[in-house]
Amino acid sequence: MNETAKRARAAIDLAAVRSNVRALRERAPGSELMAVVKSDGYGHGAVPCARAARAAGAAWLGTALPEEAFALRAAGDTGRLMCWLWTPGGPWRKAIELDIDVAVSGLWALREVTAAARACGRTARVQLKIDTGLGRNGCQPADWAELTRAARAAEAEGALTVTGVWSHFACADEPGHPSIAAQLAAFREALGTAEAAGLRPEVRHLANTPATLTLPEAHFDLVRAGIGVYGVSPSPEVGTSEDFGLRPAMTLEASLASVKRVPGGHGVSYGHRYSTPGATTLALVPLGYGDGIPRHASGAGPVLVAGKWRTVAGRIAMDQFVVDLGGEHAEAGDPAVLFGPGDRGEPTAEDWGRAAGTIGYEIVTRIGTRVPRVYVDSDIRNGARQEPEGNTTLTGGTT
Repeated sequence: MNETAKRARAAIDLAAVRSNVRALRERAPGSELMAVVKSDGYGHGAVPCARAARAAGAAWLGTALPEEAFALRAAGDTGRLMCWLWTPGGPWRKAIELDIDVAVSGLWALREVTAAARACGRTARVQLKIDTGLGRNGCQPADWAELTRAARAAEAEGALTVTGVWSHFACADEPGHPSIAAQLAAFREALGTAEAAGLRPEVRHLANTPATLTLPEAHFDLVRAGIGVYGVSPSPEVGTSEDFGLRPAMTLEASLASVKRVPGGHGVSYGHRYSTPGATTLALVPLGYGDGIPRHASGAGPVLVAGKWRTVAGRIAMDQFVVDLGGEHAEAGDPAVLFGPGDRGEPTAEDWGRAAGTIGYEIVTRIGTRVPRVYVDSDIRNGARQEPEGNTTLTGGTT
């Protein structure tokens, strides 16, 4: 093991990523799949996970920021790639020159991308976004007809091609929520308006991971899978990862930094919010909120140590936290597993989400750059875990 991974490491199982992409594609057999690798692949490493997703048949990759898309191109990805979070004055020209599909949600963005296309003498690939009810980015329905007409005029000029029309669900992770049917209807109406303006988009897409898993009527030409690619369930209401044949790809573990006997009544960590109820053994886990471990999980976060679930004792500090072993034996250097797939009895990211009052997405995404990513390729059919020599990659989380 690399020296930098001895304190702590996030092992990323690329076989799990490939398996998850295949499982998601099976849920939407008539649609192409976009693997969303924003925020450094939800904390898993954008480039390695993008390559694994491509190998499993992802026809598209998706990012939020232009810089994320540029990094994928710099790493050698040449396939279809979309980027959707733009602000005025953004690097439109570079995106056009790198053949990146860019999202447009309003006339200001259409004007900027058209000007950039004229300046570089290239045809921009544009995907128009309609706000069907999420209330974030996207063109309001009242302005949609004007945007589609303006886009068609720019297309006729040769400045751009409208390759897609898309939107995003607000509550697809809440089955039966009335907004789901309302957004589907609004999206279909927006598609009709775009067609009336003369646009013929290559892909129409609305489904995120929960909609990919549970709403076949929302699949259209393309589904966008984010958290599902990494094997984390979008919500307990939708179902567990196992329900959908998904396997969490990240296992976060550390080596115990200290194990010691202490008497009863011994205060633990800042504020002494926890005191030992009797003579016991305390183990020190060298991870803290500086590594992305949520401080809100103080006194609640689960950890597998010495074969049993333990709970964080007292406050989580910047670099470390303590677990009370109840007098049981462990040694410095023994593993502490914070979360993983759960098949070795360890907690999952969803367990940490519940402990911290948040969601599994945030737990995996917030693991910071001090924790190296170790890329493994396991044979998940028989549970074997392999780390082939020369095929293990370490990064600081910013591939």
